Amino acid sequence: MPAWEESYLGQLRESVGPGRVLMTVGARAVLRDDDGRVLLIRRSDNGRWAFPAGTMELQQTLRDCAIREVLEETGLAVHRVTPFALYSGEQLAVSAWGQPYQHVTLACRADSWSGELLRETDETIDAGFYPVDALPDGVGPSTRRTLDDLARFESGASFVLS
Repeated sequence: MPAWEESYLGQLRESVGPGRVLMTVGARAVLRDDDGRVLLIRRSDNGRWAFPAGTMELQQTLRDCAIREVLEETGLAVHRVTPFALYSGEQLAVSAWGQPYQHVTLACRADSWSGELLRETDETIDAGFYPVDALPDGVGPSTRRTLDDLARFESGASFVLS
């Protein structure tokens, strides 16, 4: 993983300054264990619980972005994903550093994965599997919406495009 300053997004932010709205593209992944619990990470930048997720690098596919983010944030290797939703940023957001952005996110279900979970990484301060009906405090609305959209998709609804 390149340092923030060396990443595409870090370089772009440096060139436009902290106040300009950036449009970014990335992916998030939903992993479930054999008991149906979902994997959440506690982010080191804002302390919130969320799915492993992040922004694409140049010449990377969204599929590979989702796989890379899971590996970086959890140590787990994802082998196969199924996309089920694309969220295109109905409103602007502000990063943990106060910088505005609009993020387009592909949500994927990890269909196959392996490895041992790392609870702490450079990007996370905790990680664990949680029952869908007992998520930790600090889970944001996008996490719950993603779970709802995945449940609808798995019951036969179409791909979510919003």
